[in-house]
Amino acid sequence: MVNAFVWGVSWWPFRQFEALGLHPLWSTAAIYALVLAALTLWRPGVWRGLARTPSLWVLVLASGTTNAAFNWGVTIGDVVRVVLLFYLMPLWALLLARLLLRERLTPMAALRMAMALAGAAVVLWPPGGGWPWPRSLAEVLGLLGGFTFALNNVWLRREAHRADVERATAMFLGGTVVSALGATALMLAGQVAAPSLPGPLAGVAFLALAAAFVCANLALQYGAARLRASVTAVVMLTEIVFAAGSAAALGAGMVDARLLAGGALIVAAALLSVWGQETPAG
Repeated sequence: MVNAFVWGVSWWPFRQFEALGLHPLWSTAAIYALVLAALTLWRPGVWRGLARTPSLWVLVLASGTTNAAFNWGVTIGDVVRVVLLFYLMPLWALLLARLLLRERLTPMAALRMAMALAGAAVVLWPPGGGWPWPRSLAEVLGLLGGFTFALNNVWLRREAHRADVERATAMFLGGTVVSALGATALMLAGQVAAPSLPGPLAGVAFLALAAAFVCANLALQYGAARLRASVTAVVMLTEIVFAAGSAAALGAGMVDARLLAGGALIVAAALLSVWGQETPAG
C-alpha cells in the first residue's frame, strides 16, 4: 500500500517541478541519480556484477522507459486516463510471457485480453465518435509505460536468479540514463529547456522524493516477500484509487461514466490475471 500510494500521488511533485521550469524527464533523471548514488555508496561492488551481466541491461532499458514515460505522462496529461492506460500492463505481460517465457495461452487468458482491450477502447473512445486511438502524447506515454513495465516484470522473472541489489541497480540506472538521454535529445531539438541548478527548497524536495521512492521500493520488497503474489498484485491496484482520488481532488483529472466503465474493465482484467494463480497450502 505504501508503494502504491507513493506512485499514485507522485504526479503532484513532478508537476511542481515542471512549474519551476524543470521538465519531468530532467526531474526523473535527477531523482534516480540520487538513489543510484546512495546504492553505489552502499554496495560499490554492484557495478562489477552489472557490467558482466548483459541480460540485466534489458532491465535498464525497460525500467528506464517505464519511469520516463509514466512520470512524463502524468505530468502533462489527465492523470486518471494515463494511469488507467498504464494498467493495461497485464495484457502486455501476457503477450510478452508467451513470446519470451513460452508460457501457454489459455481460454481465461483470452478472456482477460478481450476485457483489457475493451476497457482501453472505452477509455480512448472520442466523445464525438471515431477510432479509439491515443489522441495525445500523454495517452501514448501511458500505453508505452505500461508495455515497458510489463517487459520489466517479465524480465525480472527471467532474471530471478540474479542478486536483488544487481537488479535494483539496473532499474535505478535505467531511470537515470533513459530520462537523461530523452531530455537531452529534446533539448537539442529545442523542445525542452536546459536544466538549471535547483534552489535550496527544490533541492530538499528532490531529496525527499528520492527518499520516498526508496521507501516505496523497500516497502514493496518487504511486502511482496511475505504475501502471496496474487495478494500483492491486487494491493498494487490501489495505485489507481490513489491516483484517481488525488487527481480528482486537485483538478488534474476527470472521472465520468465512460472512464469508470473502461476503468472497471481494465481493473477486472488485472484482477482476473491473479485470480486462481495460487492455491493456499493446506
